[in-house]
Amino acid sequence: MMARIGSKDTKPELVLRKTLHAMGFRYQLHRADLPGKPDLVFPKHQAVCFVHGCFWHRHTGCDFASVPKTRPDFWRIKFKKNTERDRRNISELQSKGWRTAVVWECHLVKHNTNETIESLTSWLIDRADTRPFESHIQNTK
Repeated sequence: MMARIGSKDTKPELVLRKTLHAMGFRYQLHRADLPGKPDLVFPKHQAVCFVHGCFWHRHTGCDFASVPKTRPDFWRIKFKKNTERDRRNISELQSKGWRTAVVWECHLVKHNTNETIESLTSWLIDRADTRPFESHIQNTK
């Protein structure tokens, strides 16, 4: 069942893309020439954005980041490799001069989407802000 979950055009990614496009932001999708094939690439802003699923990328403290009860050792190894790959890709992008952003799935489908997108767009526009962006809304049930 898990194999059927796609990595492109997910619901959270589409929510973000449609909103940003409506706001006038233009981007490229899944550029294979960049480490990790970022979900959104903003060449004008020298920035990339990953829309991370909380389950697969282990969003700390999130209800969506549960561990399956079957084969827990397999899943721990799988999740560890995913998070290591994420860190490596972000580090490579930053070393190439790209500003990096991570937006978590729960912030686009469960929590205040407008606040998340507002924070991201402010960060995109402020090209002097070279700090990595990560959506940071408190996780509440």
